[in-house]
Amino acid sequence: MKMSYTLNLQQTQKLIMTPELRQAIAILQMGALDLNEYIEGEMAANPLLDSRDEPAEDAQGEAQHSETTDVVDWMEYFSDSSDIGYVPRWQDEDRSPFEHLMPKGPTLCEYLLDQLYLTVFTDEEREIGEFLIGNIDDNGYFRCAMDDAVKETGHPTGRLEAVLEIIQGFDPVGVGARDLRECLSIQMDYLEVENEIARKIVDSRLPDLAAGRYTRIAEDLGCSAHDVQNAADLIRTLDPKPGRRFAGADETNYVIPDIVVERVCGEYVVIMNDSMLPRLSINPYYRRLLYERKDLETRRFLENRFNSALWLLKSIEQRRMTLYRVMDSIVRLQREFFDYGTRYLKPMTLRQVAGMVGVHESTVSRAVANKYVQTPRGVFEMKSFFNSGVNSSNGGGVSSKAIKKMLQEMIESENPARPLSDQRIANMFGRRGISISRRTVTKYREEMGVSSSARRKRYE
Repeated sequence: MKMSYTLNLQQTQKLIMTPELRQAIAILQMGALDLNEYIEGEMAANPLLDSRDEPAEDAQGEAQHSETTDVVDWMEYFSDSSDIGYVPRWQDEDRSPFEHLMPKGPTLCEYLLDQLYLTVFTDEEREIGEFLIGNIDDNGYFRCAMDDAVKETGHPTGRLEAVLEIIQGFDPVGVGARDLRECLSIQMDYLEVENEIARKIVDSRLPDLAAGRYTRIAEDLGCSAHDVQNAADLIRTLDPKPGRRFAGADETNYVIPDIVVERVCGEYVVIMNDSMLPRLSINPYYRRLLYERKDLETRRFLENRFNSALWLLKSIEQRRMTLYRVMDSIVRLQREFFDYGTRYLKPMTLRQVAGMVGVHESTVSRAVANKYVQTPRGVFEMKSFFNSGVNSSNGGGVSSKAIKKMLQEMIESENPARPLSDQRIANMFGRRGISISRRTVTKYREEMGVSSSARRKRYE
């Protein structure tokens, strides 16, 4: 057998993920806050990047001024407060009065320690109380086995139990409990609840109560289902997580919309919200230095930084234009939603928008990720406009969000004594021309956090 070797020339197309391309993709996925933080980091690392909001500085750090100072700057004249009747506006704006005037609330641990120091008077009780409070979680529950507490503190169980009982009398009522049963019992004792059925349910029937087995509870306790219903209503007025109003008190999550949609003369206008992003430019001093310096190493460094800065500017602008075009397509496809509300939200896919914008579906997916839009109907995530749907008799489609809205209205208007079953709801949708199965109704109902008809039933 004779073997031979040949050379074949074949031309193929291949996408190479360069660092610049990875950067552009990452920037496209960033929200406003993340992008602002990323730009600040790039400005710190690249001297050629400059913000137009700040005066450009030369090599000695002196600001370049293009205007003469022949004209009197009255704002500067009054800035030394020599005129006691004048208060500069910018001072009021920089003070952030709302942040300064609003008091900072205490954490749950601080709130309990303040009460402890006013209640106990011995060093031993104070030491035990500080340990016990340190083991209370954000929901107000004591999360430490008593045996472990004995080993850690060296105090007997009786002393620990006595101090824990003192803490359980603190505000908020129910704090320091070891489980849900004890938490609810503490609150009922504080409120002097005389409903014996409610107390028996809390003591031994909480799983059945959570499952809505009112008939079984009534049989076990020898009472009517109506009495169990009243006891359940009373128990629901108690707080199962007494410490939650303190948890995360200092954490504030801000939503900065990347896009604003406003209605102007009957039409919707898409406006990019670039107010919080710095206006980037190339530092004129280093740009001039790039052409003046003859040193090869310095020139190569400046060229690399210059190309990096230009690519960043291009990536940010490309992100801006992509977001604008995607949102403009969404507004055109979902015009009825902006006019009339959630009920008129249509099914929409990434492929539809990608076809209108002229990009790949993955590009649209990255563009809408972590982005928010402010509309006349509120602030929404951009990805919330993309949803599946079901067919309707008029030949169109109805989005899953619109179906959930109608489902919520049906349940709110039902007879509590005879709540609608999932099959009856599916039949009601069918009479409206919307083909939907019972399983789909069950799925949407569970996603909305709505109980089944058996658990929604009210006993008379």
